[in-house]
Amino acid sequence: MIREQLKKALIDALKNKEEKKTATIRLINAAIKDKDIEARPKGITDGIDDNAILSLLQGMVKQRKESIEMYKQGNRSDLVEAEQAEIDIINQFLPQQMSEEETKTAISTVIQSVGATSIKDMGKVMAALKAQYAGKMDFALASQQIKALLS
Repeated sequence: MIREQLKKALIDALKNKEEKKTATIRLINAAIKDKDIEARPKGITDGIDDNAILSLLQGMVKQRKESIEMYKQGNRSDLVEAEQAEIDIINQFLPQQMSEEETKTAISTVIQSVGATSIKDMGKVMAALKAQYAGKMDFALASQQIKALLS
């Protein structure tokens, strides 16, 4: 489904001569292709699924946010704007992110369902959250909340 959205968006961006959008979608497609190739030895010949694509897109957004922080420290507002433009384009293919309250509720539910009692169970909780909420949850924020609840 996401692949079709990307394909349609790329065609539209090319028709409308939107250079930044075209370049960003091509970057996304290249990253997906890399992951598809990585998955082949594992027996996944059809390419990665939508959840893996959502995780990939979230990672791309995270990388750009980190770059923005570094560019701000270096007083490179031109690069900050370019990275933010890419984030805006990538976010068009991600579902609506969960609010902090929704994230807390989901974490509490998953902690109960997997029977997590200590920080040692954090991996189980994160794995369950990633399986259920890929692309919808900020896992850096979730990680902090899980640590607080399990400590």
